[in-house]
Amino acid sequence: MRSQRHLQPREIERTVLPNGVRVITEKMRHVRSVSVGVYIGTGSREEELEETGLSHFVEHMVFKGTKNRTAEQIARSVDSIGGGLDAFTSKELVSYNVKILDEHLPEAFEIVADLVRNPLFEKHDIEKEKGVILEELKMEADNPEYLIHEIFSSNFWKGHALGRSILGTKQTIRAFDRDTVERYYHQFYAPANILITAAGNLKHEQMLRLAEERFADLAPRRMRPLKEAPQPHAPLIFRNKNSLEQVHVYLGVPSIPVPHESRFICYVLNAILGGGMSSRLFQNIREKQGLAYTVYSDVAMYRDAGCMMVYAGTSLKSAGKVIESIVHELHEIAEHPVTPEELRRAKDHLKGSSVLSLESTSSRMGNLARQELYFKRFITLDEWLERVEQVTAEEVQALAQDFFHPNQMAVAMLGRLEGFRVRRQDLIR
Repeated sequence: MRSQRHLQPREIERTVLPNGVRVITEKMRHVRSVSVGVYIGTGSREEELEETGLSHFVEHMVFKGTKNRTAEQIARSVDSIGGGLDAFTSKELVSYNVKILDEHLPEAFEIVADLVRNPLFEKHDIEKEKGVILEELKMEADNPEYLIHEIFSSNFWKGHALGRSILGTKQTIRAFDRDTVERYYHQFYAPANILITAAGNLKHEQMLRLAEERFADLAPRRMRPLKEAPQPHAPLIFRNKNSLEQVHVYLGVPSIPVPHESRFICYVLNAILGGGMSSRLFQNIREKQGLAYTVYSDVAMYRDAGCMMVYAGTSLKSAGKVIESIVHELHEIAEHPVTPEELRRAKDHLKGSSVLSLESTSSRMGNLARQELYFKRFITLDEWLERVEQVTAEEVQALAQDFFHPNQMAVAMLGRLEGFRVRRQDLIR
């Protein structure tokens, strides 16, 4: 094992307010910025069918005006202190966050807290925002990488909200009204579901005081029960879209959830397979054969499920060879242990990218939220690096053998297919 310099321990503190709101901070003495976020621990996967897209719609609506600010005042108040205000909705959480100079933390947090606590949800704003989000939906539908991902996910997690679009559908978006929006907001924007994280040049006591001022009066509410774990499926899906120049390919298998003990092995497996320019998929399919410009693998992990996916964009003429090459690499990594050199490269790639990412206050803010939501404890960087270092070639091979069975491989293809199809036997080497 390579020796490594131990890094400075992270200065993380955690407090839970009496009503259940959690406040977590990390002090970074060498920076002048602070990133602070208010996280709602529920994303689109908790929506009912008729609510599809509602988490994302609520996220948009809080920016349309509060009891204290118009939409224009919200934008100006952050711009005036040189900050960056952002928000996003994912399958399992919603984030409202801002990055500012440390001296502006009180004002910036007050703005974010105002968004989360005091949205107006005016009827005319709801109607106007429907048009905005419908345009966003059209924009994404014009993006083939987004479209193939949605086609794949909706069939892989068929029958479960995890497979439905975060943005929603034309039908659900058009049906949203004020009662629907307010009811959903009050169900999930509850104290036990609110997490405040901040990282940068700050003191925990200061952040705690700010959080108490804005959130301590929020009354506890009963949460809607969380949805059960999804069941993965392995369909072969082919969609024609004659306007596309490329054929877009997704191949995926069930993997593991975020808290699983094998997650570090999974990270290494993904890095070797398609996580960078030296990965097997990139080197074989792009560099050696010249079959694709973009090819990679990725892992989507949730609290109780996961999926490892391979994406490639190629020509119709090369589509069969690309599928064959992907399947070849999946079976190769399952049948033969990776070399010590390849394992070393993958570990160094993971460790380097992890250390570099934590130089950002925004990344540390998000990291605090993920660790709290998924692990209920804080993993030190030294522990993270050590867990990666402990991964063996035998463990990588064993996990690949668990994942890459032909009968659990799902395939989705989008483009001018002209009758092209992949059969289940094509996934067997």
